[in-house]
Amino acid sequence: MSRKWYPVIDYTNCAECGSCIEMCSHGVYDAQKAPTPIVINENGCVEGCHGCGSLCPNGAITYVGDDTGWTPPNGVDDNTSCGCGCGGNC
Repeated sequence: MSRKWYPVIDYTNCAECGSCIEMCSHGVYDAQKAPTPIVINENGCVEGCHGCGSLCPNGAITYVGDDTGWTPPNGVDDNTSCGCGCGGNC
């Protein structure tokens, strides 16, 4: 888990679909606020994971600490692993 890697939501682009909350098995988002994605556990995010950002239909999720060159794909799931190695559903 990381203190220097976590999702940032651009609420002007967020459709509040809840896909990010549903896919994250690390408790990063407040499930009580679904479908609005509220990050409550930044330390729960796995460094290098782009799982929620890759699912976002509007590309509204970026990450603090991301220097990988990844850009939000606007919901295009290319069926590749998020790379976090967590064994969860991301």
